[in-house]
Amino acid sequence: MSFDLRDHTADVAVESTGETIGDVFGATADGLAAAMCEDVPSNGDRFELSVTAESRESVLFDYLDELIYERDVRGVLPVDNRATVDHTGEEWSVEASARGVPLDAITAREVKAVTYSEMALEATDDGWHAYVVFDV
Repeated sequence: MSFDLRDHTADVAVESTGETIGDVFGATADGLAAAMCEDVPSNGDRFELSVTAESRESVLFDYLDELIYERDVRGVLPVDNRATVDHTGEEWSVEASARGVPLDAITAREVKAVTYSEMALEATDDGWHAYVVFDV
């Protein structure tokens, strides 16, 4: 799994790939962390989170939004993200974990929010591809 940061007018975008949809969610979340901080120390404790939504794009949005919320509430930068995505009936769910690096241990740029602007999440011949724009 991998990600690249992309310039996007006054915002920042993350383009990511992964073998599975869970891999691409984790890579996109790692891209979100990279958009906030270039050098991440190795400290921090893992925490878990769960998100459900009615579509795969909605659950990606809600997952990334939850990471921003966790940053604000816990005072940590979520890094080393791992996600498992499941689809049952009309519900999509994400079970995830991240290592929370204390914000006071880093210099970070604020990402305000995830957006639906130009969002893409699709299966490819090689796995999965995502493109997400963040408001900075």
